[in-house]
Amino acid sequence: MIVAPLLANKKYDQLSIFDPANLLREARRQKGLPAGEVPQVCVLDPDGDLFRYLRDSGTGTLNPHWACYHTELYDFHKDGLHMGVLGCAVGASFAVLVAEELFASGCCLLISITSAGQIIRVRKPPYFILIDRALRDEGTSYHYLPPAQYSYIQPDLLARLTAAFTDELVVEQGGVWTTDAPFRETAEAITFARTENLLAVEMEAAALYAFAEARDKPIVCFAHVTNQMGTIQNDFEKGESDGNAAVLQLISAVARKWKDTHCEK
Repeated sequence: MIVAPLLANKKYDQLSIFDPANLLREARRQKGLPAGEVPQVCVLDPDGDLFRYLRDSGTGTLNPHWACYHTELYDFHKDGLHMGVLGCAVGASFAVLVAEELFASGCCLLISITSAGQIIRVRKPPYFILIDRALRDEGTSYHYLPPAQYSYIQPDLLARLTAAFTDELVVEQGGVWTTDAPFRETAEAITFARTENLLAVEMEAAALYAFAEARDKPIVCFAHVTNQMGTIQNDFEKGESDGNAAVLQLISAVARKWKDTHCEK
């Protein structure tokens, strides 16, 4: 019997030799960056729409302490909150790579908001789903947790955030399917996802939740359901201002609730 390399030689109780803090130390040295931390609340923006808005409008400022080799982090202030946004880290492995680096750099709450394809119609897109479980159909999560069907949001974090939403900010809650291969979303795979009552398909949540559980880091993932996987005309529309107004409202609600209950340094 052949064991897939993805599942072989995993020692979940052992520390990694390659530590993100050491990588950042060397990157900081090479780039001549000053010592310092990123904002306590950071946002992963895989699509990059909010990131580009902050950068191009001058609303955000480039964080001078972020030493990642692959990305930039823009700081901004909203409703009295200081937050950072990192754009275009698409997919499970990239998302967890920068998540490791963000927490090593001073982040203490990470919010991920990623575009997602609708599997079960809740209402007409665009809308948000607070992801409470994610089908582990990707590779990264298996480096952090033993094989299992799902990754889950931390229960205490989920309970804390439930009260963050109001009638003005409607957020659904449910499970999603995390895939590494969006162009292999076959009819059979979608049918299976529906039988599991999964609401949408995206590319990061299962890995981020596995990392969060393994490292005891607070991460909350949202699916921004914007499309029906290109099966209809005029798909992939996010609404007003490329969805940035709604995304900022969501980020602010989550960050305010978190600030009220935790994350004091």
